[in-house]
Amino acid sequence: MRLGAAQKEQFERDGYLFFPGLFTPAETRTLTSAVPELYSRREAYNVREKGKDAVRTSFAAHLYSEPFARLARHPRMIEPVEDLLGEELYMHQFKINGKAAFDGDVWQWHQDYGTWLNDDLMPAERAMNVAIFLDDVSEFNGPLMFIPGSHKRGVVDARHDQTTTSYPLWTIGNELIAQLVDRAGGKNGGIVSPKGPAGSMILFHGCLVHASGSNLSPWNRVSVYLSLCAISNHIRRFKRPEYIAHRDFTPIETLPDDCLLKDYRVDLPWKNGMPASALETSTDALKLAA
Repeated sequence: MRLGAAQKEQFERDGYLFFPGLFTPAETRTLTSAVPELYSRREAYNVREKGKDAVRTSFAAHLYSEPFARLARHPRMIEPVEDLLGEELYMHQFKINGKAAFDGDVWQWHQDYGTWLNDDLMPAERAMNVAIFLDDVSEFNGPLMFIPGSHKRGVVDARHDQTTTSYPLWTIGNELIAQLVDRAGGKNGGIVSPKGPAGSMILFHGCLVHASGSNLSPWNRVSVYLSLCAISNHIRRFKRPEYIAHRDFTPIETLPDDCLLKDYRVDLPWKNGMPASALETSTDALKLAA
């Protein structure tokens, strides 16, 4: 799926693109049916909500689950980012965020590239997220919120919040958020929240400031996020474990467009268990050949 000139201009202006209902119900069911078993696993890659059993985020399913391995190579998710970055991509991060009914906690205001820079030493902003809704998303079940155009500010000041939720995040202070919202239009569009049916897709810039509230509704809001990075822009430090920040910089090769409905062969390197090396970390920067 390739982007047209108008879509590229919109992305440059707003920092995101929204594609309601891009994946069919049959395609989406292929993914949703696999989630309960993945969430049931007591593994490091399943991070649970603070003080609860509900999964907050599940990392690296594309390395051991066939449906998600195929999604990780889906042309509708990969090709638009290739168009915007003008380069082949590798998978920097793959996660399935839970946002469970009644128990899904907040994701504070942040930029993803802020974390990729501070924790992973990703050199530039040549990476972004693609998200697909596995559930219908409404105003009630903790939808994403964006500040349109905030990506144009580049990396903004943030602090490392390791206490508010179960997952540490480089978060942005309230005063700066208020300023960004005001500049984006205040009450007239300074915050937007794409909502739509399961199978909808959002593509958003790594510097776009975003957040989501807690889910107090009786409806889950599970979403899959592919964090895709230009191969020349790969991370330079392995401070976070490999199941969170991947170290395989091989370019992604897409599958045919019907890959969620047919059993195309995919490699599953963690099918028999996550290797011990996936838990290893280092604060040393990579020494790259000149």
